[in-house]
Amino acid sequence: MDATRSFLSEISYPHNIHPALVPGVSVDDQKVRYGVDKLVVGVAGALIVGFIIWGILATESLTAASTAALNWTMVNMGWVFNVLAIGLLLYLLYVALSKYGRIPLGLDNDKPTYSTASWAAMLFAAGIGIGIIFFGPFEPMTYFLSPRPGSADPATVDAMTKAAAQAALHWGLNAWAIYGLVGVAVAYASYRRGRVPLMSSVFAPFFRNGNTDNTAGKIIDMLAIIATLFGTAASLGIGALQIGRGVEIFAGLGPTGNNAALIIIAVLTGGFIASAVSGIAKGIRWLSNINMVLAVSLALFFFIVGPTAFLLNFVPSVVVTYFGELPDMLSASMADGEDMQAFLSSWTTFYWAWWVSWAPFVGVFVAKISRGRTIRQFILGVLLIPSSIVVLAFTVLGGTAIHQQMESNAIAPDGTAATLPAPEEIFFVVLDGLPGAGIMAGIVVIMLAIFFITTADSASVVASQMSQRGNPEPKKTVTVFWGLCMAGIAVVMLLVGGQNALTGLQNMITVTALPFTVIMFGMVVAFHKDLRRDPMIIREKYSRWAIDKSVRHGIDEYGDDFTLSIERASGDKSKWAAGADFDSTAPEVTDWYQRTDEDGNPVPYDYETGEYTEENDVVTTKDDSEK
Repeated sequence: MDATRSFLSEISYPHNIHPALVPGVSVDDQKVRYGVDKLVVGVAGALIVGFIIWGILATESLTAASTAALNWTMVNMGWVFNVLAIGLLLYLLYVALSKYGRIPLGLDNDKPTYSTASWAAMLFAAGIGIGIIFFGPFEPMTYFLSPRPGSADPATVDAMTKAAAQAALHWGLNAWAIYGLVGVAVAYASYRRGRVPLMSSVFAPFFRNGNTDNTAGKIIDMLAIIATLFGTAASLGIGALQIGRGVEIFAGLGPTGNNAALIIIAVLTGGFIASAVSGIAKGIRWLSNINMVLAVSLALFFFIVGPTAFLLNFVPSVVVTYFGELPDMLSASMADGEDMQAFLSSWTTFYWAWWVSWAPFVGVFVAKISRGRTIRQFILGVLLIPSSIVVLAFTVLGGTAIHQQMESNAIAPDGTAATLPAPEEIFFVVLDGLPGAGIMAGIVVIMLAIFFITTADSASVVASQMSQRGNPEPKKTVTVFWGLCMAGIAVVMLLVGGQNALTGLQNMITVTALPFTVIMFGMVVAFHKDLRRDPMIIREKYSRWAIDKSVRHGIDEYGDDFTLSIERASGDKSKWAAGADFDSTAPEVTDWYQRTDEDGNPVPYDYETGEYTEENDVVTTKDDSEK
């Protein structure tokens, strides 16, 4: 009778395999029907196009609305961004150092797709972008002359290291924790659980049968697309501003305001569309690699030609100050007075919102290159490698600017933040104080143009994939549409900002990132529910249960003299069974690895051979239009 019951229990598992023995499921081996999600494209596209039309036809109205929305968000919801930035760092460190850190982002026997050196280089590339050149000298200089309220006196030695540490806070561990959560959750869902790489796929544990193809799932993907487009558009906006200023300086033109930036957006968007339509993906990768080399060369140029001895002393001092000041920097809140509210609105909270809006884009990228790595390797690598490089770059660029200011007031003539040049100009002012500034200015303009094209190309592809059910080869027409939307958003942001273009960028990012910020809290819960039911964790539980119960049984039966052996626990011994208190046939631990066809119908699969058992069965990845 017991044997019969055991047999019936075993065949009730999908594909007759116990949930603790499932090696994992990769999305590449699933039967998936990709295609344009018309509802996602239609609703998200309509909202963005409506926003662009509003911004162009009624700029003042949108400016007033965005300002009011920003003020409400900062006062009432600023704490949400801060809790997210702090909480995600602590949570990811816990996951990495716990038993969950051993879980692979792939099948049990998968090896990393890339070598550690190549993987680190690609993480490094993910951390290099327009923001480093735009904010590198500007942000530390601003904090040096106008420190965080209560932290230091302006333009002092104390303010010098704290200024660089404040910039390190915004671009370092907390920023990459936001990216890291999305990356590890998407990688786990796709390469361990066999789901398509969408933000909604992470939330499968919340839905019956893990099906996220519903209204809630579509809303999550739409919000991810909107956040991605707004966040990336901000980078395109500041890139266009800085390219415009670089061209003015390089060509000897007078100030052109935002008009040059708008023209640059139009020209470079045309370049991006040409690359998207022609399908020169290899060319984009080639440009990205060239730009990474140029970025490293630029940092070395500042380090070698600039105040080398000063920087050698400055860098380690900033690192120590960063960790020492971390509690004070993270504990600053909107409740600390109007001055602190203004500071956080312009800087810390704005950055947390910006990183949230970039999280789907960067997260999907790092997920793709991290298949086969363990969760521990992923988290520690993503937190430490790019953040260290970015912080080092900021410290070198910002330290050079601060040194010039302390030596001769070369940046702010009267020694106050009020006389700082425009944000897009400060980099070139600092560069002008170094040998070979004219040549380097031209190289920087080229770098910024390449960053613009490659960022727009990559972000629009990710948005296109999210609107086509995770299609790894999205339709070019949809990709171009999202690219045009991104450019349109960047134009509107500049129009809203007017003379202070950065204000328009900050307003839009913070407000549009709030919904996805809330979603990221839910992502933590969903991801953790998956981890607790992972086959490797179930096996570990069986190990613990088996040893504990065997020892108890041995002592109970034989006192000091017993050994351990494996046998079926039936009849009176069933209470000593390792899994006596665990239902291994429960839907929450078995439904997820039931293979299905393109329409969601269960199909036979043999996990021992790794093959579908129906004749002429192949994995299908065609679009609906090709059926």
